[in-house]
Amino acid sequence: MVRLEFNFCEGNDFASFFDRYESRLKDAYDKVLDFSGEGSEFLGWQTLPSHVDEGELAEIERRADEVRDKADVLVVIGIGGSYLGARAVIEALNPNFPLKSYSCNPQIIYAGENLSEEYMADLTEYLAERDYCLCVISKSGTTTEPAIAFRILRSELEKKYGPEEARQRIIAITDSSKGALRRLVRENSYASFVIRDDIGGRYSVLTPVGLFPIAVAGYDIRKLLSGARAMREALVSCGDFSNIAWQYAAFRNCQYDEGRKMEAFVVYQPSLQYFSRWWQQLFGETEGKAFKGLCPVSLLNTTDLHSMGQYIQQGERIMFETVLSVERSKRRVSIPEVKDDADGLNYLCDKSMQQINLIAESATREAHLEGGVPQMRVVVDKIDEYELGALIYFFEFSCALSAYVLGVNPFDQPGVENYKRNMFAMLGKK
Repeated sequence: MVRLEFNFCEGNDFASFFDRYESRLKDAYDKVLDFSGEGSEFLGWQTLPSHVDEGELAEIERRADEVRDKADVLVVIGIGGSYLGARAVIEALNPNFPLKSYSCNPQIIYAGENLSEEYMADLTEYLAERDYCLCVISKSGTTTEPAIAFRILRSELEKKYGPEEARQRIIAITDSSKGALRRLVRENSYASFVIRDDIGGRYSVLTPVGLFPIAVAGYDIRKLLSGARAMREALVSCGDFSNIAWQYAAFRNCQYDEGRKMEAFVVYQPSLQYFSRWWQQLFGETEGKAFKGLCPVSLLNTTDLHSMGQYIQQGERIMFETVLSVERSKRRVSIPEVKDDADGLNYLCDKSMQQINLIAESATREAHLEGGVPQMRVVVDKIDEYELGALIYFFEFSCALSAYVLGVNPFDQPGVENYKRNMFAMLGKK
């Protein structure tokens, strides 16, 4: 299960840090648990892991098996919270390269998260040679990027299979009763799942929005929910600073109040890059409003130490780090001993690459701390469905607390509409 470690810069006092935020955290905690804060109509995710609809879960698994039987590829069409959570989990669990021993079928690929013509042309060409299904995820069905992608890919699907077979290869995840996509579901008898009214997109990974693609990818969604449920039980039963969500929310707000404006979320495993992007959306869209909030940025080390490392070490002191640390690797790769030792690496022969990676992490954290960069380390034993479920719920709960402490509504995103209004006007939409 998740544990936290803190590294304050010189002059910070751990006890006074918690004392400073205790009353604000208690108020925020009560708002989340009592559904009494601003935006509380979107707090359905808070109880979700402990109130799973068994019938819906079984239907997700059944439909996922159908897709796995008939398709080489599932295209997940969505943007933001409609695809990032599922992709975060799938990429974290997938091997880094296709392997013969890898039994995941079908391949999961993504559309509707950009407006690139080159991407869509390449995608349609790729799909022409494969059996595929579509999973379109949209509350309204009219969000520009996924709506365009669905229109194009549905047309291609119908050309390839004919209208009747194409209908059997489309799964929609949308509003229960209204919207353009729900209307298409009714008119075409598409298989569908519901996006609950009380759960917003960036908090939806533990709903059919995330669970269906994850199940199609061959991963255990019950284990994912079990990890989230265990984390929920730990967080809702503890209304003081022994609660790790309190600690994270207080740490973030403390750094912000002391003048730091950026939180770097650092991972040391390439497979966690999309998890860090999911985290980035969760916190950026939740807190970045009313001209407040930390700017969340995601980094992959040690890669980014050779691009951003210099700035973090000696640039302006506007940043702190949250490091997601994984203690155990799934497999072991050792450094071979060679006779000439031309590269001078024989001294590493008694260590695995994972050991070296963890030492690089420790050395980097120590260097950055000496350079005036406070840190929090989020530690998990390994990456599997259970641990990912626990991490997802931990960050969701912490994010809601942190936003209430900051004094903003955690569940709206009014600024996102501005670019849409401008784009629609430029495109001539009436």
